[in-house]
Amino acid sequence: MFDRHYQVWPAQVPHFLELPQTSLYTNLTISALRYPEHPAIIYYGTALSYRELERQANALAGYLQSAGVKAGDRVLLYMQNSPQFVIGFYAILRANAVVVPVNPMNRKAELDYLLDDTEAQVALCGLELLDNVAGLVDEGKLREVVVSAYAEYVREPTSLDLPDAVKLSATLPVRPGITHWQDALSSGHSPGPLTTGPNDLCVIPYSSGTTGNPKGCVHTHHSVMATTVYCSVWGNAQHQSVTLVSVPMFHVTGMQVCMNSSIYIGGTQVVMTRWDRKVAAQLIQDHGISSWRNISTMVVDLLSEPSIDQYDLSSLKAIGGGGAPMPAAVAAKLESKTGLHYSEGYGLSETISATHMNPPQAPKPQCLGIPIIGVDARVIDVDSLQEVGPGETGEIILHGEQLFQGYWRRDQATAEAFIELDGKRFFRSGDIGHYDEEGYFFLVDRVKRMINASGFKVWPAEVESLLYGHRGVKEVCIISVPDERRGETVKAVVVCAAGHEALLADELIAWCQDNMSAYKCPKIVEFTDSLPKSPTGKIMWRALQEQEWAKSTAPR
Repeated sequence: MFDRHYQVWPAQVPHFLELPQTSLYTNLTISALRYPEHPAIIYYGTALSYRELERQANALAGYLQSAGVKAGDRVLLYMQNSPQFVIGFYAILRANAVVVPVNPMNRKAELDYLLDDTEAQVALCGLELLDNVAGLVDEGKLREVVVSAYAEYVREPTSLDLPDAVKLSATLPVRPGITHWQDALSSGHSPGPLTTGPNDLCVIPYSSGTTGNPKGCVHTHHSVMATTVYCSVWGNAQHQSVTLVSVPMFHVTGMQVCMNSSIYIGGTQVVMTRWDRKVAAQLIQDHGISSWRNISTMVVDLLSEPSIDQYDLSSLKAIGGGGAPMPAAVAAKLESKTGLHYSEGYGLSETISATHMNPPQAPKPQCLGIPIIGVDARVIDVDSLQEVGPGETGEIILHGEQLFQGYWRRDQATAEAFIELDGKRFFRSGDIGHYDEEGYFFLVDRVKRMINASGFKVWPAEVESLLYGHRGVKEVCIISVPDERRGETVKAVVVCAAGHEALLADELIAWCQDNMSAYKCPKIVEFTDSLPKSPTGKIMWRALQEQEWAKSTAPR
């Protein structure tokens, strides 16, 4: 068992923790019993109590069962962040079914793939996405879609700038196979007994599919309960916690660290459908947000708001995230503004969120943190698969209660994803990293994202981190370009910081030569107004990489 990190372990956190042997849904039942009138959700100024959240989840579960959803059936949850996402998630679980969270950016071909893979016949859908699924009902691929307009849950007047999807009228089309959300809630059906337990299937999030078609990560109620509980205990989260939910709930960070953990402690989640930095600052001020888990690019954007000093952010007690390293310069600006250290963490769809978090009392910058409760993490040599020691770079492997069961109907991929070490089953993360003498883990890069320049291994994430030290760089993505002499060389795609739009490529390259090893320095710099990002806010380096290599193979 990896234990060198115990020397910096948070005093209030146990090394191991027995998990509740219940369905995840039970967490909502308990919080509704304890705090029936406490706001579970605040949505652009309108509150939904725990009593009402549980009532609506039960009502929708009853409707789903009346519509033929049986225990173990997969149900698509195709929505942006909203009260309906939370209600729908728990309604599916209450119906003894399995949640398949769907990226709201997915369109018909991607939905076709998910339906074929999961054999789901029912979907819960946001109104703005209805056109993407309505045809699937017509084709007989979906039996029924329950659809809702997010505006139905903004009942109080608000001065906040609402996203377009939230402005849509609640007037819904009438057509076969499409059921209105409110009609489903008022149908009068009560669900049968809750029969699911810790070993039953709970949720199947799909991996990004960067190496082929997306793969479903099969999680039981036990594995989902693990990070729900562990993340809450790690941060000493209390009932009075107020969490800003700005990361997508379909993604495991928003789902677990924000939504499910908040319900576990009976806290309040302030939900944003789409990211808007001024709205986020206003919500922090208005609702006394105490905790904000995010993607570092959101912090970069928030602090770039010219009017940021007009907002009171003093209620924030904890701020952090994962998915992309926090640039040191931005972390320093955040600390100056709020007095808080940005606490990074690490997790995957296969681990249903965090396996590593920085200890609150001793965080390290640009660091994944240390293995959390019950997690055994090691580093192995990519070629020999032998364990390596501190400071040595290799692939991070993971063992813990939050590990998925495997990839949905992908036996070979599942077998390839695991390795046995010391009699334990470890998941091969595909991430390259190392740990230090105190047991802090650091990410170098993905296994497949290495640039080989004249035999030197260049890890793009490291170069990006260094480039953020230049005051003229707001965002950057490092990719490779073919080079006749070196094989590959390094290219930086850069978004300039405000006031530095006149920055020249030669200036930035010269700065790099002064601040990093020659073989790591970008030989080419391309300036752009924006970088492509995923719905979770991660810079889509692969899209830029593929575009670059397509140029080199195009006919001339």
